[in-house]
Amino acid sequence: MRTLQIINVRWFNATAWYGLYLASLLQQAGHETRVIVLPNTLCAQTVKEWGMPAIGMELNTVHPGRLLRTYGRLRTLIKGFRPDIVNCHRGEGFMLWGLLRKQLQTSPEAFRLVRTRGDQRLPKNNGVNRWLHTSAADAVVATNSVMARHFTDTLQVPADRVHTIYGGVDTGRFSFDEEGRARVRAEYGYADDDIVIGLLGRFDEVKGQRETIEAVARLRSRGVTNIRLLLLGFDSAIPQSEVEGWIAANNLEGIATITGKRNDVRACLSALDAGVVASKWSETIARAALEIMACERPLISTSVGVMPDLLQPEALFAPADVEALAQAMERVATDPAYRDALLAEQQPRIRELSGARFLEQTLALYTNLLTT
Repeated sequence: MRTLQIINVRWFNATAWYGLYLASLLQQAGHETRVIVLPNTLCAQTVKEWGMPAIGMELNTVHPGRLLRTYGRLRTLIKGFRPDIVNCHRGEGFMLWGLLRKQLQTSPEAFRLVRTRGDQRLPKNNGVNRWLHTSAADAVVATNSVMARHFTDTLQVPADRVHTIYGGVDTGRFSFDEEGRARVRAEYGYADDDIVIGLLGRFDEVKGQRETIEAVARLRSRGVTNIRLLLLGFDSAIPQSEVEGWIAANNLEGIATITGKRNDVRACLSALDAGVVASKWSETIARAALEIMACERPLISTSVGVMPDLLQPEALFAPADVEALAQAMERVATDPAYRDALLAEQQPRIRELSGARFLEQTLALYTNLLTT
Protein backbone atom coordinates (compact mmCIF):
# COMPACT_ATOMS: atom_id res chain seq x y z
CA MET A 1 0.00 0.00 0.00
CA ARG A 2 1.27 3.51 -0.85
CA THR A 3 0.24 6.38 1.39
CA LEU A 4 0.82 10.10 1.63
CA GLN A 5 0.69 11.54 5.13
CA ILE A 6 0.05 15.30 4.95
CA ILE A 7 1.57 16.96 8.02
CA ASN A 8 1.73 20.62 7.05
CA VAL A 9 2.32 21.80 10.63
CA ARG A 10 4.84 24.53 11.43
CA TRP A 11 5.79 23.25 14.89
CA PHE A 12 6.21 19.68 16.05
CA ASN A 13 3.04 19.47 18.11
CA ALA A 14 0.80 16.51 18.92
CA THR A 15 -0.88 16.64 15.50
CA ALA A 16 2.49 16.44 13.78
CA TRP A 17 3.63 13.64 16.09
CA TYR A 18 0.46 11.61 15.43
CA GLY A 19 0.96 11.85 11.66
CA LEU A 20 4.70 11.22 11.73
CA TYR A 21 4.45 8.28 14.13
CA LEU A 22 1.79 6.75 11.90
CA ALA A 23 3.96 7.31 8.82
CA SER A 24 6.93 5.61 10.50
CA LEU A 25 4.79 2.64 11.57
CA LEU A 26 3.47 2.25 8.02
CA GLN A 27 6.98 2.44 6.58
CA GLN A 28 8.30 -0.14 9.07
CA ALA A 29 5.42 -2.46 8.15
CA GLY A 30 6.46 -2.36 4.49
CA HIS A 31 3.99 0.22 3.16
CA GLU A 32 5.61 2.82 0.92
CA THR A 33 5.01 6.14 2.63
CA ARG A 34 5.81 9.78 1.90
CA VAL A 35 5.32 12.73 4.24
CA ILE A 36 4.38 16.18 2.95
CA VAL A 37 5.55 19.02 5.21
CA LEU A 38 5.92 22.79 5.19
CA PRO A 39 9.44 23.68 4.02
CA ASN A 40 11.95 25.08 6.53
CA THR A 41 9.94 24.29 9.65
CA LEU A 42 10.62 22.40 12.88
CA CYS A 43 8.19 19.73 11.74
CA ALA A 44 10.10 19.27 8.46
CA GLN A 45 13.36 19.00 10.38
CA THR A 46 11.91 16.40 12.73
CA VAL A 47 10.56 14.31 9.86
CA LYS A 48 14.06 14.16 8.38
CA GLU A 49 15.54 13.29 11.78
CA TRP A 50 13.15 10.34 11.94
CA GLY A 51 14.50 9.18 8.58
CA MET A 52 11.22 9.56 6.71
CA PRO A 53 11.02 10.70 3.06
CA ALA A 54 9.83 14.33 3.26
CA ILE A 55 8.40 16.50 0.49
CA GLY A 56 8.15 20.23 1.14
CA MET A 57 5.08 22.05 -0.21
CA GLU A 58 3.42 25.38 0.55
CA LEU A 59 0.04 23.95 1.48
CA ASN A 60 -0.72 26.72 3.99
CA THR A 61 -0.41 29.61 1.55
CA VAL A 62 -3.42 31.76 0.64
CA HIS A 63 -1.66 33.46 -2.26
CA PRO A 64 -3.58 32.51 -5.47
CA GLY A 65 -0.47 32.05 -7.61
CA ARG A 66 1.27 29.87 -5.02
CA LEU A 67 -1.87 27.82 -4.53
CA LEU A 68 -2.00 27.10 -8.26
CA ARG A 69 1.67 26.08 -8.26
CA THR A 70 1.09 23.84 -5.26
CA TYR A 71 -1.95 22.28 -6.94
CA GLY A 72 0.18 21.54 -9.99
CA ARG A 73 2.92 19.99 -7.84
CA LEU A 74 0.38 17.81 -6.07
CA ARG A 75 -1.00 16.67 -9.42
CA THR A 76 2.52 15.75 -10.57
CA LEU A 77 3.24 13.93 -7.31
CA ILE A 78 0.08 11.85 -7.60
CA LYS A 79 0.87 10.95 -11.19
CA GLY A 80 4.35 9.76 -10.24
CA PHE A 81 3.77 8.18 -6.81
CA ARG A 82 0.21 6.89 -7.37
CA PRO A 83 -0.86 6.86 -3.68
CA ASP A 84 -3.63 4.52 -2.62
CA ILE A 85 -4.42 6.65 0.44
CA VAL A 86 -3.91 10.34 1.15
CA ASN A 87 -4.31 11.20 4.82
CA CYS A 88 -4.59 14.91 5.72
CA HIS A 89 -3.68 15.69 9.32
CA ARG A 90 -4.23 19.44 8.99
CA GLY A 91 -7.02 21.59 7.56
CA GLU A 92 -4.91 23.91 5.45
CA GLY A 93 -4.60 22.38 2.00
CA PHE A 94 -7.45 19.94 2.64
CA MET A 95 -9.55 21.76 0.04
CA LEU A 96 -6.86 21.12 -2.60
CA TRP A 97 -6.84 17.43 -1.78
CA GLY A 98 -10.64 17.33 -1.87
CA LEU A 99 -10.69 18.88 -5.32
CA LEU A 100 -8.03 16.46 -6.55
CA ARG A 101 -9.93 13.52 -5.09
CA LYS A 102 -13.04 14.54 -7.05
CA GLN A 103 -11.11 15.34 -10.24
CA LEU A 104 -9.36 11.97 -10.33
CA GLN A 105 -12.04 9.69 -8.88
CA THR A 106 -12.70 7.90 -12.21
CA SER A 107 -9.10 7.92 -13.44
CA PRO A 108 -6.30 5.35 -12.93
CA GLU A 109 -4.73 7.89 -10.54
CA ALA A 110 -7.71 7.84 -8.16
CA PHE A 111 -6.95 7.70 -4.44
CA ARG A 112 -8.90 7.50 -1.22
CA LEU A 113 -8.90 10.61 0.97
CA VAL A 114 -8.88 10.50 4.77
CA ARG A 115 -9.12 13.54 7.04
CA THR A 116 -7.65 13.02 10.51
CA ARG A 117 -8.68 15.67 13.01
CA GLY A 118 -6.37 15.97 16.03
CA ASP A 119 -6.85 19.71 16.48
CA GLN A 120 -8.60 21.10 19.57
CA ARG A 121 -10.79 23.39 17.43
CA LEU A 122 -14.07 21.89 16.29
CA PRO A 123 -14.59 22.47 12.54
CA LYS A 124 -17.19 25.10 11.73
CA ASN A 125 -20.57 23.92 10.59
CA ASN A 126 -20.65 25.56 7.17
CA GLY A 127 -21.21 24.44 3.59
CA VAL A 128 -17.54 24.06 2.75
CA ASN A 129 -16.78 21.87 5.75
CA ARG A 130 -19.88 19.76 5.20
CA TRP A 131 -18.85 19.18 1.57
CA LEU A 132 -15.25 18.39 2.47
CA HIS A 133 -16.11 15.91 5.20
CA THR A 134 -19.22 14.28 3.72
CA SER A 135 -18.42 14.30 0.00
CA ALA A 136 -14.74 14.91 -0.70
CA ALA A 137 -13.31 12.73 2.07
CA ASP A 138 -13.89 8.97 2.08
CA ALA A 139 -13.44 8.76 5.84
CA VAL A 140 -12.86 11.00 8.85
CA VAL A 141 -10.64 9.99 11.75
CA ALA A 142 -11.21 11.66 15.12
CA THR A 143 -8.63 11.32 17.89
CA ASN A 144 -11.20 11.64 20.67
CA SER A 145 -14.91 11.08 21.26
CA VAL A 146 -15.79 14.80 21.50
CA MET A 147 -14.51 15.38 17.97
CA ALA A 148 -16.20 12.22 16.68
CA ARG A 149 -19.58 13.34 18.04
CA HIS A 150 -19.13 16.76 16.46
CA PHE A 151 -18.69 15.17 13.04
CA THR A 152 -21.74 12.94 13.32
CA ASP A 153 -24.09 15.22 15.26
CA THR A 154 -23.18 18.66 13.92
CA LEU A 155 -21.62 18.19 10.49
CA GLN A 156 -23.90 15.24 9.76
CA VAL A 157 -21.12 12.95 8.55
CA PRO A 158 -22.55 9.42 8.38
CA ALA A 159 -21.51 7.47 11.46
CA ASP A 160 -20.01 4.63 9.43
CA ARG A 161 -17.53 7.11 7.89
CA VAL A 162 -16.31 8.51 11.23
CA HIS A 163 -13.62 6.48 12.99
CA THR A 164 -12.12 7.18 16.41
CA ILE A 165 -8.46 6.15 16.44
CA TYR A 166 -6.39 7.21 19.45
CA GLY A 167 -2.69 7.78 19.08
CA GLY A 168 -0.53 4.85 20.11
CA VAL A 169 2.62 4.82 22.22
CA ASP A 170 5.92 3.15 21.38
CA THR A 171 6.17 0.58 24.17
CA GLY A 172 9.68 -0.27 22.99
CA ARG A 173 10.74 3.22 24.08
CA PHE A 174 8.36 3.78 26.97
CA SER A 175 8.07 1.21 29.75
CA PHE A 176 8.96 1.11 33.43
CA ASP A 177 12.72 1.36 34.01
CA GLU A 178 13.62 0.31 37.54
CA GLU A 179 17.34 1.10 37.21
CA GLY A 180 16.54 4.44 35.60
CA ARG A 181 14.09 5.26 38.40
CA ALA A 182 16.74 4.73 41.05
CA ARG A 183 19.36 6.71 39.11
CA VAL A 184 17.17 9.74 38.44
CA ARG A 185 15.82 9.86 42.00
CA ALA A 186 19.36 9.77 43.32
CA GLU A 187 20.40 12.50 40.85
CA TYR A 188 17.68 14.85 42.10
CA GLY A 189 18.14 13.92 45.77
CA TYR A 190 14.74 12.33 46.33
CA ALA A 191 14.33 10.32 49.52
CA ASP A 192 12.55 6.98 49.56
CA ASP A 193 9.51 8.52 51.24
CA ASP A 194 9.33 11.52 48.90
CA ILE A 195 6.28 11.47 46.63
CA VAL A 196 7.35 12.78 43.24
CA ILE A 197 4.62 14.07 40.94
CA GLY A 198 5.62 14.91 37.39
CA LEU A 199 4.26 17.00 34.55
CA LEU A 200 5.60 16.23 31.08
CA GLY A 201 5.08 18.94 28.48
CA ARG A 202 6.42 22.03 26.79
CA PHE A 203 6.35 25.28 28.75
CA ASP A 204 3.12 26.78 27.49
CA GLU A 205 0.06 28.38 29.07
CA VAL A 206 -2.09 25.47 27.89
CA LYS A 207 -0.08 22.89 29.85
CA GLY A 208 -0.86 24.32 33.29
CA GLN A 209 2.62 24.48 34.82
CA ARG A 210 1.75 27.64 36.78
CA GLU A 211 -1.40 26.11 38.25
CA THR A 212 0.51 22.94 39.14
CA ILE A 213 3.16 24.92 40.99
CA GLU A 214 0.49 26.86 42.89
CA ALA A 215 -1.29 23.60 43.78
CA VAL A 216 1.91 22.11 45.20
CA ALA A 217 2.43 25.26 47.27
CA ARG A 218 -1.06 24.80 48.75
CA LEU A 219 -0.26 21.20 49.66
CA ARG A 220 2.93 22.28 51.40
CA SER A 221 0.95 24.81 53.43
CA ARG A 222 -1.43 22.00 54.44
CA GLY A 223 1.39 19.87 55.80
CA VAL A 224 2.10 17.59 52.83
CA THR A 225 5.83 18.16 53.21
CA ASN A 226 7.14 15.13 51.33
CA ILE A 227 5.66 16.10 47.95
CA ARG A 228 8.11 16.93 45.15
CA LEU A 229 7.36 18.32 41.69
CA LEU A 230 9.33 17.33 38.60
CA LEU A 231 8.66 19.49 35.55
CA LEU A 232 9.86 17.63 32.47
CA GLY A 233 10.09 20.52 30.07
CA PHE A 234 12.17 23.36 28.66
CA ASP A 235 11.94 26.75 26.91
CA SER A 236 8.99 26.98 24.54
CA ALA A 237 6.14 29.51 24.33
CA ILE A 238 7.02 30.37 27.94
CA PRO A 239 10.73 30.73 28.78
CA GLN A 240 12.18 28.60 31.56
CA SER A 241 13.11 31.75 33.47
CA GLU A 242 9.41 32.60 33.83
CA VAL A 243 8.63 29.13 35.19
CA GLU A 244 11.53 29.51 37.62
CA GLY A 245 9.94 32.80 38.72
CA TRP A 246 6.67 31.00 39.52
CA ILE A 247 8.62 28.46 41.57
CA ALA A 248 10.38 31.20 43.53
CA ALA A 249 7.17 33.19 44.07
CA ASN A 250 5.58 30.11 45.65
CA ASN A 251 8.65 29.32 47.81
CA LEU A 252 9.21 25.97 46.13
CA GLU A 253 12.95 26.14 45.46
CA GLY A 254 14.29 22.70 46.32
CA ILE A 255 10.79 21.24 45.99
CA ALA A 256 10.13 21.82 42.28
CA THR A 257 12.75 20.82 39.71
CA ILE A 258 12.98 21.55 35.98
CA THR A 259 14.69 18.81 33.98
CA GLY A 260 15.45 20.70 30.76
CA LYS A 261 16.02 18.57 27.68
CA ARG A 262 16.83 14.96 28.57
CA ASN A 263 17.69 11.93 26.50
CA ASP A 264 16.42 9.59 29.23
CA VAL A 265 12.75 10.57 29.38
CA ARG A 266 11.78 6.96 30.11
CA ALA A 267 13.96 6.95 33.23
CA CYS A 268 12.63 10.35 34.32
CA LEU A 269 9.03 9.18 33.98
CA SER A 270 9.84 5.98 35.85
CA ALA A 271 11.22 8.11 38.70
CA LEU A 272 7.75 9.53 39.34
CA ASP A 273 5.26 8.22 41.87
CA ALA A 274 2.44 9.73 39.81
CA GLY A 275 1.97 11.85 36.71
CA VAL A 276 -0.33 14.80 36.18
CA VAL A 277 -1.79 16.32 33.02
CA ALA A 278 -2.85 19.82 34.10
CA SER A 279 -3.74 21.14 30.65
CA LYS A 280 -6.39 23.85 30.56
CA TRP A 281 -7.60 22.96 27.05
CA SER A 282 -6.49 20.87 24.06
CA GLU A 283 -5.03 17.38 24.79
CA THR A 284 -6.91 16.03 21.79
CA ILE A 285 -4.18 13.39 21.35
CA ALA A 286 -2.35 13.45 24.74
CA ARG A 287 1.05 12.07 23.81
CA ALA A 288 2.47 12.85 27.27
CA ALA A 289 -0.36 11.01 29.00
CA LEU A 290 0.24 7.89 26.92
CA GLU A 291 3.97 7.94 27.69
CA ILE A 292 3.41 8.35 31.44
CA MET A 293 0.92 5.49 31.49
CA ALA A 294 3.23 3.29 29.40
CA CYS A 295 5.91 3.78 32.06
CA GLU A 296 3.44 2.31 34.58
CA ARG A 297 2.90 5.51 36.53
CA PRO A 298 -0.60 6.32 37.85
CA LEU A 299 -2.02 9.42 36.19
CA ILE A 300 -4.44 12.18 37.15
CA SER A 301 -5.65 14.78 34.70
CA THR A 302 -7.95 17.63 33.85
CA SER A 303 -11.09 16.59 32.00
CA VAL A 304 -10.11 18.10 28.65
CA GLY A 305 -9.85 16.66 25.14
CA VAL A 306 -9.24 12.94 24.97
CA MET A 307 -8.52 12.50 28.69
CA PRO A 308 -12.04 11.28 29.65
CA ASP A 309 -11.58 8.61 26.96
CA LEU A 310 -8.33 7.45 28.57
CA LEU A 311 -8.89 7.74 32.34
CA GLN A 312 -11.55 6.74 34.83
CA PRO A 313 -13.77 9.58 36.19
CA GLU A 314 -12.15 9.58 39.66
CA ALA A 315 -8.80 10.44 38.07
CA LEU A 316 -10.19 13.63 36.45
CA PHE A 317 -10.63 17.17 37.75
CA ALA A 318 -11.75 20.52 36.37
CA PRO A 319 -9.29 22.45 34.17
CA ALA A 320 -7.75 25.77 35.33
CA ASP A 321 -9.00 25.10 38.89
CA VAL A 322 -6.03 25.26 41.26
CA GLU A 323 -8.00 23.97 44.24
CA ALA A 324 -9.38 21.00 42.29
CA LEU A 325 -5.84 20.23 41.13
CA ALA A 326 -4.51 20.54 44.69
CA GLN A 327 -7.15 18.15 46.02
CA ALA A 328 -6.43 15.60 43.30
CA MET A 329 -2.69 15.83 43.93
CA GLU A 330 -3.18 15.59 47.70
CA ARG A 331 -5.10 12.36 47.36
CA VAL A 332 -2.55 10.83 45.03
CA ALA A 333 0.32 12.01 47.28
CA THR A 334 -1.09 10.80 50.58
CA ASP A 335 -2.97 7.62 49.71
CA PRO A 336 -0.78 4.75 48.42
CA ALA A 337 -3.82 2.52 47.97
CA TYR A 338 -5.38 5.14 45.69
CA ARG A 339 -2.21 5.28 43.57
CA ASP A 340 -2.23 1.50 43.30
CA ALA A 341 -5.90 1.48 42.32
CA LEU A 342 -5.36 4.12 39.62
CA LEU A 343 -2.46 2.15 38.21
CA ALA A 344 -4.38 -1.13 38.22
CA GLU A 345 -7.31 0.46 36.35
CA GLN A 346 -5.18 2.35 33.85
CA GLN A 347 -2.77 -0.36 32.77
CA PRO A 348 -5.31 -2.45 30.82
CA ARG A 349 -6.29 0.74 28.99
CA ILE A 350 -2.76 1.65 27.97
CA ARG A 351 -2.15 -1.89 26.70
CA GLU A 352 -4.93 -1.19 24.17
CA LEU A 353 -3.06 1.91 22.97
CA SER A 354 0.20 0.50 21.69
CA GLY A 355 1.82 1.52 18.43
CA ALA A 356 0.95 -1.90 17.04
CA ARG A 357 -2.72 -1.34 17.82
CA PHE A 358 -2.58 2.18 16.32
CA LEU A 359 -1.19 0.72 13.09
CA GLU A 360 -3.66 -2.16 13.08
CA GLN A 361 -6.69 0.11 13.38
CA THR A 362 -5.45 2.51 10.72
CA LEU A 363 -4.60 -0.25 8.27
CA ALA A 364 -8.03 -1.79 8.81
CA LEU A 365 -9.59 1.53 7.82
CA TYR A 366 -7.34 1.98 4.79
CA THR A 367 -7.90 -1.58 3.60
CA ASN A 368 -11.66 -1.25 3.94
CA LEU A 369 -11.62 1.96 1.88
CA LEU A 370 -9.65 0.27 -0.88
CA THR A 371 -11.87 -2.78 -1.06
CA THR A 372 -15.32 -1.17 -0.95
